[in-house]
Amino acid sequence: MHSSQTGTQPVTVVITCTIQPDKLELARRELRAVIRQVMALEPACLGIRVHEDAKAPNRWLIVEQWASAAAFTGPHMQQPHMQAFMQTAQTFLEGQADFGFWHETLAT
Repeated sequence: MHSSQTGTQPVTVVITCTIQPDKLELARRELRAVIRQVMALEPACLGIRVHEDAKAPNRWLIVEQWASAAAFTGPHMQQPHMQAFMQTAQTFLEGQADFGFWHETLAT
C-alpha cells in the first residue's frame, strides 16, 4: 500500500497527551465539543477515537483517521474551531501533545 504521494493517501494521526489531573472534566468537555464540530464540518476526517490509559486516566491516546496528512496539517488546523481548541487546550494540557502520522500497512 505504498504511494509515491504520501501526502494524499489516508493517514492515521496518533496523538498522545497528559491532562492536568484537576482539569480532566474540562478536557473531556472541550474535546467532546470540538470532535462534534470536526465531524460535522470536515469531511476529510473519517473518525476520531479517544482512549484513556487504564492505569493513569489523565494520559490520553487520540486516534484520528484522515483522508490525507495534508488535510490534517493544512485546512483542519486552520479551522476556527481548531484554533480556539488549541488555545483552550493549553489550559488543561500538562506539557505538549505528541503527534504521529501513520499509514496502514496490514489490516484484517
